[in-house]
Amino acid sequence: MAKESINISNASNIIHCPIISDKATHLLENNKYSFIVDPKSNKNTIKQSIEYLFNVKVIKVNTVQLPKKKRRVGKYVGWKPHYKKAIVTLSEGNIINLFAEN
Repeated sequence: MAKESINISNASNIIHCPIISDKATHLLENNKYSFIVDPKSNKNTIKQSIEYLFNVKVIKVNTVQLPKKKRRVGKYVGWKPHYKKAIVTLSEGNIINLFAEN
C-alpha cells in the first residue's frame, strides 16, 4: 500500500477540533487526547496528521462513530449531525498544549 503524503492542508482537513469535556480532561492524565475528525478518515491518516500538526509521537489511535441524535425545538424536530471521535494516545514525554497560555 502506498504511503499517503500528509501536508498542512490535508492534516487540517482531517483533524477538525479537540474535544474539551469532563471525560476528555480526565483522559489527559493518561496522556490521551480526544479530537473530532473527518468521518471518512482512517486510523493511519489520523495518526500521521496528529504527528505532523503537533510534532509528537503517537502510540495508539482509537476511533468511534457517534450516531446522529434527535433534537426538538418547540414543535420542530431535527437532527444533530453525527461525527467521528478519535482518542489519541501519545508516547511518554510528549504533550499537546490545548489551552493557550498568556
